[in-house]
Amino acid sequence: MESCLMPPLPVKSDPSWYVPTASECLQHWEDFKMFDNIKAHSTQVAKVAVSIALIAQQAEIPVHVPTIQASALMHDIAKTYSIQHGGNHSQLGAAWTLRLTGNPVIAMGVLHHVFWPFEPDAEKYFLPLVISYSDKRVMHDTLTSLEKRFSDLAVRYGKTEKIKQRIHQTYEQALVLEQRLENLLGVDLNACSFDSGRLV
Repeated sequence: MESCLMPPLPVKSDPSWYVPTASECLQHWEDFKMFDNIKAHSTQVAKVAVSIALIAQQAEIPVHVPTIQASALMHDIAKTYSIQHGGNHSQLGAAWTLRLTGNPVIAMGVLHHVFWPFEPDAEKYFLPLVISYSDKRVMHDTLTSLEKRFSDLAVRYGKTEKIKQRIHQTYEQALVLEQRLENLLGVDLNACSFDSGRLV
């Protein structure tokens, strides 16, 4: 379901904004006592996001790979806290990320990694859509298809009809995101191994 709010302006990175390195993001993980399984998941999500960003670069689409990497590494920064104390981990994580980095684009990827509430225009909103999509392609710490990822979510979290419906809506959006990104990049994302090697 799309938001009734006005959609944001096209997302563009400003060269003057601070972008933390991978090692700095990993230090934030330690500072926030991130569980090891969430670290493993976040590492794989970042590999997928960086791989897609590099494909975009090759297609001469203007992207800033370090910003995408940082947003992917930070996307679950509040997950451990929310498991222990409650709260919306994407909203908390976005607030913490903005405070830590001062970079609204990195924070936007964290805020919207669960669900994108606007028209999913891959060209205008490449970073948040790539973070959201990359998260959906990693089950725990393993690359998977959208179908398997959401089947797992339905089994683990689908305790009520309302939750099941929300999971299904997110799955349908993920399929749309995949198609929009494929159209923009001119690649079959399910044919990609997303093995970018070391994080840049």
